[in-house]
Amino acid sequence: MVELMFPLLLLLLPFLMYMAAPQIRKMLSSGVCTSTVQLPGKVVVVTGANTGIGKETAKELAQRGARVYLACRDVEKGELVAKEIQTTTGNQQVLVRKLDLSDTKSIRAFAKGFLAEEKHLHVLINNAGVMMCPYSKTADGFEMHIGVNHLGHFLLTHLLLEKLKESAPSRIVNVSSLAHHLGRIHFHNLQGEKFYNAGLAYCHSKLANILFTQELARRLKGSGVTTYSVHPGTVQSELVRHSSFMRWMWWLFSFFIKTPQQGAQTSLHCALTEGLEILSGNHFSDCHVAWVSAQARNETIARRLWDVSCDLLGLPID
Repeated sequence: MVELMFPLLLLLLPFLMYMAAPQIRKMLSSGVCTSTVQLPGKVVVVTGANTGIGKETAKELAQRGARVYLACRDVEKGELVAKEIQTTTGNQQVLVRKLDLSDTKSIRAFAKGFLAEEKHLHVLINNAGVMMCPYSKTADGFEMHIGVNHLGHFLLTHLLLEKLKESAPSRIVNVSSLAHHLGRIHFHNLQGEKFYNAGLAYCHSKLANILFTQELARRLKGSGVTTYSVHPGTVQSELVRHSSFMRWMWWLFSFFIKTPQQGAQTSLHCALTEGLEILSGNHFSDCHVAWVSAQARNETIARRLWDVSCDLLGLPID
């Protein structure tokens, strides 16, 4: 009898997992943005908003009445998403603008156009990113992970910072990852030319996001602009498109992976929750302050990374 039941259980296991998936996801997604803040008259920029977490973040902000800019590399896809959000939310103030974070000319063009178009900017969500790319370089010669995930958003934030200050109180949310714990900032090999591992390159760039957030918070003290880094969780998205192994892992453990809507909750929490100003510079996960690695708490590395980033991007070092 036992011999017959065991194969039967094996056959039933996928079905049982499928039935339990909603409960599993709910259990794993304890963080939910509970803010009821509405955003009429507010202006928001979300990078990488044509898919995944960015799309869900933009949709929720539009639902609350904000004027939302979808800053996307793929404008055509962005337009389809904008129409979808407009239809879903009834908010027609959802706009698409070209932004390729792997090209500083595109970043500067986006910022120039935005500054000419808008008088205010209340929330900047640096959400876009790449993961586990084969070794390649951006248009400016930066390794792709550090170039897009860190330097691209560093430059964008710099170019929009005065507008954020003029619009204060305002917020900057940088999407990082739990993977930062494996990251290191190798200043002698920042562009991966001496040694390179796609997985670790992603981790290094996510560590850079947290260090940038902390140093930015220090420099913005008293300005009315606050900033936060977030770990969205393990989310079903297009981020793993460069890795067959990761796509297979995501499929295998799909029952335990957050939906993009669940993954957007911590970004929304940091963008919307009242009284969060005193926690500027902190890292969040599941809508709570989260622990970061020793490297991520190193002020010396954070300040040096800031200076090196300015030098690479041709920005003044103050």
